[in-house]
Amino acid sequence: MKRLVTTLMFCVLTAAAFASGQSEETASADKQMTAENEVKEIQFWFAFGDAKRSGWIKDLAAEWNAANPGYRVVAEAKGSYRETLQAAVLASRQGVAPHLVHVFEVGTQLAADTGIFEPIGNVGKFDTSDYIEPVLNYYTIDGTVNSIPFNSSSPILYTNKDMMKKAGLDPDNPPETFEEILAACEQARAAGIDEAGLGFCLHGWYFEQWMAEQGAPIVNNGNGRDGRATETMLNSDAAMNIYEFIKELNDRGFYKYSGKFEDWDGSDAIFQEGKIMFHITSTADLGNISTAIGGRFEMGTGRLPIPADSRRNGVVIGGASVWLTKGHPMDEMEAARDFILFLTNTENMMDWHKMTGYYPVRKSSVDELEKEGWFADAPERTIAFTQLLETIPNQATAGGVMGTFGDTRTIVEEAIQKILNGGDVQAAADEARKLADLKLAEYNKNF
Repeated sequence: MKRLVTTLMFCVLTAAAFASGQSEETASADKQMTAENEVKEIQFWFAFGDAKRSGWIKDLAAEWNAANPGYRVVAEAKGSYRETLQAAVLASRQGVAPHLVHVFEVGTQLAADTGIFEPIGNVGKFDTSDYIEPVLNYYTIDGTVNSIPFNSSSPILYTNKDMMKKAGLDPDNPPETFEEILAACEQARAAGIDEAGLGFCLHGWYFEQWMAEQGAPIVNNGNGRDGRATETMLNSDAAMNIYEFIKELNDRGFYKYSGKFEDWDGSDAIFQEGKIMFHITSTADLGNISTAIGGRFEMGTGRLPIPADSRRNGVVIGGASVWLTKGHPMDEMEAARDFILFLTNTENMMDWHKMTGYYPVRKSSVDELEKEGWFADAPERTIAFTQLLETIPNQATAGGVMGTFGDTRTIVEEAIQKILNGGDVQAAADEARKLADLKLAEYNKNF
């Protein structure tokens, strides 16, 4: 039908040209010029609603558009990660899917199961060797790169160095184990420091990180990478280490949080206001927290503490990646892929890291930042990269893959809340596994 309409329009235009005395050759030239000037839109839906990050994306889209006149990337914020993915699925069913979709890391299995995405590794050939290995590993399944890492982060320990000095602790050697955290808090309390303790928001992400640090999967079947996950490991020995640590922190009066689930800002505020000695949160918050402290105290950083009897395996990458949807002409899919490769190139990832605190995802970006003296100027930035680059590539640190990850996070958070309220640890863990396994079985019935 589209071809028929185009033909009819051309006939009308040609007739009008002859009627006005134009030559057939002139009319043909005009038609060719119109076709050559046609610009194809590439839709990119992302999940950042704030002006700083969304503005950065739109500015780079404009830069790429200027260098690629045959295409025009239209970048649009679509709400939260869940809302963005839901909108993309609905649009695909209606035949108007965007080309690129911003998907959070634990939505990987869910995104794959929607059937609307084409693994970006299947579209032409491009070099992935420059991407930081633990980052790319998360989004690689069965040797195929599903999506391109974009905003990536992991948790680190933040310290109030002034408070540590007052407690007689070495501010340049922060605790690295659960046991050292507890001992440091006890020493600070003995020194009369009421703010002795550790804060982090009640979020399943930390549970996932501590499982990976112990080399433990969160689901079966190779952490969901050898086959579809059918069972969770929410009451394994590694999981019990985490629950018991949180219980002991709380029982001794050392744990502080806002009282709400997943309250990043509320938890950060406790640390920023000098009301806690230690804090765990994302590397992506480094810049914002430093600014918010405003000179009230000297801040330090350290690696994520782990159980003392565990070998440090490393962290699981957090954040999100960009996926490519199916059903578009191949030239548009390649253009969409090229835009994301441009967005995550060496220079742009350096700029992104400086602005936000997210990892720059490319090894060449880290090298260039080192040459600039970026880490020397602010040593607290170094630990995030050290922790990531020392991560041992394995199925645990690659991260678990399951279609009910969002529900499982909530179930873990509810279990921890019960423990904080005095509930039995083993009972809470067993119930969490039962509930998560039921959710997973119900989801898997669809596949």
